[in-house]
Amino acid sequence: MEVRIEESWKAALADEFAKPYFASLARRLHDEKAEGKVIYPPGRMIFKAFELTPVDKVKVVILGQDPYHGPGQAMGLSFSVPDGMVAPPSLKNIFKEIESDLGIVMSGRPNLEKWAEQGVLLLNSILTVRGGEAASHSGIGWQQFTDAVIRYISDNLEGVVFLLWGNYARSKKDLIDTSRHHVLEAAHPSPLARGAFFGCRHFSMTNNILLSEGRTPIDWKL
Repeated sequence: MEVRIEESWKAALADEFAKPYFASLARRLHDEKAEGKVIYPPGRMIFKAFELTPVDKVKVVILGQDPYHGPGQAMGLSFSVPDGMVAPPSLKNIFKEIESDLGIVMSGRPNLEKWAEQGVLLLNSILTVRGGEAASHSGIGWQQFTDAVIRYISDNLEGVVFLLWGNYARSKKDLIDTSRHHVLEAAHPSPLARGAFFGCRHFSMTNNILLSEGRTPIDWKL
């Protein structure tokens, strides 16, 4: 089927788009919209992470679970919300860790497009959600698709830093060839983790890894 996605990813994932599960997934979304259900993010933003971070630009992967389900929040990038919105609690904790780790002051701006444009693939495992219903699209095929994305990166790129926060993200570790890539694990930044995320120092560690490989580090400041 024809999918509107950034060209390098379109080529890389062509086999997935041709599989029956993906056609079923697309029909499910179409049917829900026809029934009047609200789906986030808007259709043009579902593949935003791929648009901003083409295959050959991927240096870091930050894996989330599913999009925010409140009005106007989801924008196709894990943990990110558009400018003008208040940063959700998990993102606030990410900013606190960056400030502690790197000794910089974050602006509080919640839009993470700047990271994506530097090679940080902000990938949710599930790419859509019904408004007001967290994890409502967890069983329609998105995990199969995004698992294929992770496998493609693992099999075809070198030296990518995967940041796996929380048990759900950590469950994807088996998809990654750790002899070719770097995996950093920590608790989820959610306040429900009671601060266990703090002190992981993943942002300085990521940059040190990139520098050791002769690659440009990420400017985490927003």
